[in-house]
Amino acid sequence: MTAEQRRNLQAFGDYLRKMLDPTCILSYMAPWLSEDKVQCIQAEKNNKGAMEAASLFLRCLLELQEDGWFQAFLDALGHAGYSGLCEAIESWDFQKIDQLEDYRSLLKRLQPEFKNRINPRDILPDISGCLISQECEEILQVCSNKGMMAGAEKMVECLLRSDKENWPKVLKIALEKEESNFSELWIVEKGLEDVETKDMKDDETETFDIQIVYQEEAEYVNLSQNSCPVSEVPQSNSPHKPRNYQLELALPAQEGKNTIICAPTGCGKTFISVLICEHHLGNFPQGKKGKVVFFANKLPVYEQQKFVFSKYFERRGYKVAGVCGATVESISVEQIVENNDIIILTPQILVNSLNHRTIPSLSVFTLMIFDECHNTSKLHPYNMIMFNYLDQKLGGSSEPLPQILGLTASVGVGNARNKTEAMEYILKVCASLDVSAIATVKDNLKELEEIVYKPQKFSRKVQSRTSDRFKSIICQLMKETENLAKNVFEEFDKLSQYQSRDFGTQKYEQWIMKVQKMCAVFKMSDKDEESRICKALFLYTSHLRKYNDALIIYEDARIKDALDYLTDFFNEVRAAGFDEIEQDLTRRFEEKLPELEMVSMDPSNENPKLRDLCFILLEEYHLKPDTRTILFVKTRALVNALKKWIEGNSQLSFLKPGILTGRSKTSQTIGMTLPAQKSALDTFRTNDNNKILIATSVADEGIDIAQCNLVILYEYVGNVIKMIQTRGRGRAKGSKCYLLTSNDEVIEKEDMNICKEKMMNEAILYLQKLDDAVFKETVYQIQVQEKSLRDNSEKPKPEPDKKNKKLLCRKCKAFACCTADVRVVEQCHYTVIGNSFKECFARKSHSKPENCGSFEKKEKIFCVKCNHDWGIHVKYKTFEIPFIKIQGFVVEDILTGIQTPYTRWRDFDFDKKTFDAAEMSN
Repeated sequence: MTAEQRRNLQAFGDYLRKMLDPTCILSYMAPWLSEDKVQCIQAEKNNKGAMEAASLFLRCLLELQEDGWFQAFLDALGHAGYSGLCEAIESWDFQKIDQLEDYRSLLKRLQPEFKNRINPRDILPDISGCLISQECEEILQVCSNKGMMAGAEKMVECLLRSDKENWPKVLKIALEKEESNFSELWIVEKGLEDVETKDMKDDETETFDIQIVYQEEAEYVNLSQNSCPVSEVPQSNSPHKPRNYQLELALPAQEGKNTIICAPTGCGKTFISVLICEHHLGNFPQGKKGKVVFFANKLPVYEQQKFVFSKYFERRGYKVAGVCGATVESISVEQIVENNDIIILTPQILVNSLNHRTIPSLSVFTLMIFDECHNTSKLHPYNMIMFNYLDQKLGGSSEPLPQILGLTASVGVGNARNKTEAMEYILKVCASLDVSAIATVKDNLKELEEIVYKPQKFSRKVQSRTSDRFKSIICQLMKETENLAKNVFEEFDKLSQYQSRDFGTQKYEQWIMKVQKMCAVFKMSDKDEESRICKALFLYTSHLRKYNDALIIYEDARIKDALDYLTDFFNEVRAAGFDEIEQDLTRRFEEKLPELEMVSMDPSNENPKLRDLCFILLEEYHLKPDTRTILFVKTRALVNALKKWIEGNSQLSFLKPGILTGRSKTSQTIGMTLPAQKSALDTFRTNDNNKILIATSVADEGIDIAQCNLVILYEYVGNVIKMIQTRGRGRAKGSKCYLLTSNDEVIEKEDMNICKEKMMNEAILYLQKLDDAVFKETVYQIQVQEKSLRDNSEKPKPEPDKKNKKLLCRKCKAFACCTADVRVVEQCHYTVIGNSFKECFARKSHSKPENCGSFEKKEKIFCVKCNHDWGIHVKYKTFEIPFIKIQGFVVEDILTGIQTPYTRWRDFDFDKKTFDAAEMSN
């Protein structure tokens, strides 16, 4: 740090005192501050507040004499989310922060009204981007411990410290979205444009707009750092010399070739892309400029790359901006692309812009960078972008096309069985990306191996249980349930083509789902009899599915966990409509419950897999007490079961397990919230006591934990790409990766993946030796062939079916309404007009009533005859109306009687009329 920088930091110290909560960045500054000072700063925060803690933190900083601490401080601000403060200190320009002073004063004046009128839980999801993640957690904690008024007061305190220049506007939008009276007091200047947010945050309703698929990637926001840390990206005042293997990987792209860089996780592919980008932008003749777009599949990568590229290139005079699903509504993508040199995008943004012609052609770019480029297949947004590119290339357009750069740890080999088929697969990937070079490390392999540690791989086969009494009882209950279904309908077994179906397997799950789908469209001339049979089969198959789920849990966890799962299910059955069939099924389970409980408490029935897992963990932590472990499992139910097992095991409880699962709702569980995901990962990174993270597939990409040295795959195996990615989570020197399974097929599949990885490397090596002209011609012929297939397979979008159809209850086939009475609300919700529909459903209080955008979720609605879930009842503007979900119904053609089940509204092409308030009034 220069003397001038030290003077400036002291001079502008008041900004740090007002805005910085130093406890949010202490973990990043640990190498520079003694443990005593860290504890003192934490105590100052607890006793006197964030401002006093920031004062002490600033004094500690200014006392540091070691080189590099100032850059580390800036990096820490960036990592923690203090982007505005970081930018201001880098330039010593606090003008943007000063412009927020009037809003801070207004919020201070309105603090009493804010406390009285605002439920902080309602608006926190919408304003969380203006706060630090730790602050969001603290607000929720205060709400839980001290109540909503105290939580609102804490929220004001955090907003007053926010360094985000858009926080006043975001707060206004959040208040208006919740229809809060406080929004009338919160005045934002007229020059600021409103942002319309469409995240309805409801598991039970569904949009038919395809964009929702990609918007749901927000689940991963800020979960992890990118594989190249910010500190590894060259800085103007801290030059970083590229390693030789990085220069080797960058060379083909710097020569202007369309290139895939295939290199292991942790080697610094972000740094390499920065080098290529800088070379690309710096080599245009005078009077011409380049324009680069970087595509990031997941929002954590988007956030990180935006930060990295902004930090590096803006100080060199380039303009950098980004657009993702969370910001696209508030800004013009066209203007962002036009006004900046480097644009970071989630790929669906560009797909939409090309479809809507707001961006006329890919020729506006000179370089396109695809992160995790192995995803360029089928209907992935990457491939949709490249379809546009290849149409332009093969269509004889005179407009120039951008250079292509792909980044991946593994291109994969698909279902290839030999090197020839592997080459064909890789060539198709190259054709999809119009690539003429595959860059791998060959000349500097020794240097790469010294930097990127490849974990030792072990496969351990464990025995299955010797006693299967629990499974025998459950299987007997399942046989009885199947026989009951056959008594109702003799052809029950023939409803699905799946005849080989062992209890407790994924195949049985598939069979049950197929049977339920067939039941939904089962028809008889006697409609009453049809209703009775369909309802009965629906109940029997639902119970069979739960029993099957329990057996899957039992296979990998304790008997107690599987039994708890079933007990919770039957408790829910009792609490809902409890008809004769359900009473009979519940009685049968309860008759077996005492024996099941006795079996679950018998130590001799312990799962051998858990015993082996315990042995591995104890052995590794005995050899290396500071071991950090990621334990990958297949399902969320197993995540929770293993967490309880570790916490209840006296030998393992010291591990203090954390969990990381996806956000979306499944048939079994509701996912983790965003703050919970971020907190779990931050805790694992920074808290030495949290020694193990139990995770589902959400963690196999994008997490960078350099100190993690043990990866355990617990009955967890995927394709060769997933294998390379999960193995790459173990970054530390001397790291190990265990596959633990009782299934020979799992070990065989993992061994096959290892063979495929070798096959992939050999295929790449062979392709690299091909003559350039031969390689290009081969790729070109594949492109021509694939375009021909694509053009011939394209079908015109079907016209909406304007015939009136019936919606019948999917469970009992009771008539609900006609499609002529269905209306679309805000493009993604479906309601039914007319008084007759009100007689068809019953209403019950919703377990989680809440405000969701423009409507208030109040109640659940059910079929009045069979209690089947049809959706929710809401308050929308001045109306109280139902929002129905298509999964609750089967559609019947009035003329032909043909019945069709749909899982998504967008798959049902009927004449969709927009909800009209005037129509409701009439």
